[in-house]
Amino acid sequence: MSNQGNTDAEKEVSSWGFQKVFTFVDKPAAYYKPHRHDGLTTHLILSGELHVQFPEDEEPKKQTFGAGARVDVAPNRLHEVWVGKDGCTMVIGEEYDN
Repeated sequence: MSNQGNTDAEKEVSSWGFQKVFTFVDKPAAYYKPHRHDGLTTHLILSGELHVQFPEDEEPKKQTFGAGARVDVAPNRLHEVWVGKDGCTMVIGEEYDN
């Protein structure tokens, strides 16, 4: 369930034009193997950290994003994700092709 702060953050992400918006709490040290999404996705980090790498980049590097950061992932862009040691709470926005 969203608290007031998360509701405000969800409204903000929704105002960016995303069709599906929700708050997600990820467990500490979770790992997501390289994958793609059909549409644009965004992650507004509320607390904790995400570490993201784009394996198909010419020189892939793991980037760290903390509270307040917005992380956009283009449609069909291969990415790999590690969650920080304290977990991560974020608002996710997803866009779909019509």
